[in-house]
Amino acid sequence: MSHGKFYGDAERDVGVQTSQDARFYGISAKFEPFSNEGKDLVVQFTVKHEQNIDCGGGYVKLYPANLDQSTLHGDSQYYVMFGPDICGQSTRKVHVIFNYNGKNLLVKKEIKCKDDELTHLYTLVVRPDNTYVVKIDNEKVESGSLEEDWDFLEPKTIKDPNASKPSDWDDREMIDDETDSKPADWDKPEYIPDPAASKPDDWDDEMDGEWQPAKINNPEYKGEWKARQINNPSYKGEWVHPEMANPSYRSDANLYRYADIGAVGFDLWQVKSGTIFDNILVTDDEKYAEQVGAETWGQTKEPESKMQQKLAEEERKAEEEKRKQEEANKPADSGAGEEEETGDGEEVDGDAEEPQERDEL
Repeated sequence: MSHGKFYGDAERDVGVQTSQDARFYGISAKFEPFSNEGKDLVVQFTVKHEQNIDCGGGYVKLYPANLDQSTLHGDSQYYVMFGPDICGQSTRKVHVIFNYNGKNLLVKKEIKCKDDELTHLYTLVVRPDNTYVVKIDNEKVESGSLEEDWDFLEPKTIKDPNASKPSDWDDREMIDDETDSKPADWDKPEYIPDPAASKPDDWDDEMDGEWQPAKINNPEYKGEWKARQINNPSYKGEWVHPEMANPSYRSDANLYRYADIGAVGFDLWQVKSGTIFDNILVTDDEKYAEQVGAETWGQTKEPESKMQQKLAEEERKAEEEKRKQEEANKPADSGAGEEEETGDGEEVDGDAEEPQERDEL
């Protein structure tokens, strides 16, 4: 349990923190099982990557009531997985994954997550009309339809297998102008002998072979000739494959519904540890979640940011002082190459051995 190096409130900002690099983490808590049928399902929590994370998960999971907490691992069945995931520059997104008929389905949209070192509030709202909202810091960043943004169901329409592009369909927008022809003086070599080059005086044809001047770019070279392009009078546009109703499509008004939600937890991998999780909330009241977010993260975000800035400034000053101290403690130039006096009063040329060393080299 930790509030980290910087925080807004020493007592209110204490959360659970990952503490060892390159580790899998698993922690969960059970509650009275419930169904979200006919109600909103809201999952909310805060994440703080104060270690400037380079690779690691920051997401939470909702589990069925029969979760075996003693063996929690990556293959444990879950209903919802939600939260940020960062790995390098290519992966900086918010995961929203739903389990449907035994399959874990990823959202098809790219939802960007926060990637700084401050605490951020993540909220997922799933509604009984099969829509959803993703919020970060109590602001909507994405929303839409479950059916459209996940592959829960077969597509409503498919390409008509009996349709094909007509053989006379011309989809070339531009064609060669048949009246255009290549100029007679077009073909020039790309490289020519350098007219400024001359055979060296010491060139021996028997020993060195036949002398040839170096090649240079030909200023008269015009490249490959291509006919002028004109609009194709027969152009019909891009052919679009006709679609038909998919006989395999079956609608489902209960995509959003889970019958026995009974646990919440974190199951994730972190290369660089230090993330702090706090303020975990599962509810059916979106307004209440907004209120809780405002009373927790909303109250401490500004003082946390100010404390982080203060620490960063102190660290900068400490590094500057350290650099100045190191510069001051550097030994003076020993004067290599100048005459030095030995312990018995004799004078020695500091570079006396250098010619010998060069000869050896």
